[in-house]
Amino acid sequence: LNCSALLAKICPEGWRLWKLHACYYFSLEKKTWEEAQRDCRSRQAHLVILQDEGEQSFVSGNSKDTVWIGLNDTAKEGTWVWVDGTNLTVSFWHTGEPNNSGGQENCVELLTTLAKWNDLTCSMVRQYVCEKPLS
Repeated sequence: LNCSALLAKICPEGWRLWKLHACYYFSLEKKTWEEAQRDCRSRQAHLVILQDEGEQSFVSGNSKDTVWIGLNDTAKEGTWVWVDGTNLTVSFWHTGEPNNSGGQENCVELLTTLAKWNDLTCSMVRQYVCEKPLS
């Protein structure tokens, strides 16, 4: 097997590999944040956790539309936590965000054209990105 054929076998069909870090599934359908996370779990994955600018650029560049990411503050307002329970360390908030507009914005979308984040009501529907770490 050549390298590209070998790499193609690392991720399930329809998923994209980034830097031998993880496989990513870019949904074309739209769901609420909870439905998106449930769908990712059914694929043995979770909503994407963006850890650095490279990963942020990869996800933005491969998304056609605004997408849900695996960040929320549903447990405690203003305390942003990733779906794996880790605290937010690196962030890419859009200017003026998070603003909890209307007191209801507890989930985070990636504004792919800007590669910036916005907090949004979790019941809105968006495309989403699932991440399946390789380790």
